[in-house]
Amino acid sequence: MALHFLLETSTDAAVGGLVSLTGAEAKHAAVVRRLRVGEEVTIGDGAGVWLTGSAEEVSPQRVDVRITGRAVHDAPASRIVLVQALAKGDRDELAVQAACELGADEIVPWQASRSVSRWEGQKAVKGRERWASIVREAAKQAHRAWVPQVAAPVTTGQLAERAAGNRMLLLDPTASTKLSALEPDGRDLLLVVGPEGGIAPEELDRLTGAGAERVLLGDTVLRTSTAGPAAIAVLSVALGRW
Repeated sequence: MALHFLLETSTDAAVGGLVSLTGAEAKHAAVVRRLRVGEEVTIGDGAGVWLTGSAEEVSPQRVDVRITGRAVHDAPASRIVLVQALAKGDRDELAVQAACELGADEIVPWQASRSVSRWEGQKAVKGRERWASIVREAAKQAHRAWVPQVAAPVTTGQLAERAAGNRMLLLDPTASTKLSALEPDGRDLLLVVGPEGGIAPEELDRLTGAGAERVLLGDTVLRTSTAGPAAIAVLSVALGRW
């Protein structure tokens, strides 16, 4: 499989044209991936454009690629949105990375009542930037045509507002409806994963009152770092992606 790289902005490059990688992406291509002149690569803009081409010039400062093919991939009609509760250590980051590789179309950080980690002020800005960086690298690793967006952190109240017009699914080990029995209805699927200790009862009440559905992933209780990715795999089958 050809090496894959990402542009920083959208592109209207056509077959026969030249596209240049610069900055960190050029250095990564030349130094880390050891790209050579004449080697075939793929390039995405993270918004559906998919280019194929061959490297014409390679240096740590600039990589020029002559385009030989162009395709545009549509965004999914029914998106999978991971609402990941903030967690201690790097467990939430592990969840975000795997979820992106497995097909999440948007990531929403959630400041749940039981979240040990707290994002406030500048920490919220840096946390979102950190997640966005993880998502970008995961999308590149997975050769995804669309790079998921990382939304601003939400409170439980703001999360309840997002239930309108979307189908919100709460992973709850006490639920009776299995996630694997889900029948998609065309709406975006907002998958809500709680922190260590799970979703608090008052949060369950508020979100289900807003229209969210409680769903059971399986007979075992997974960590917050693995529950979301596992559920996304199930949803990918239900949506016909896999």
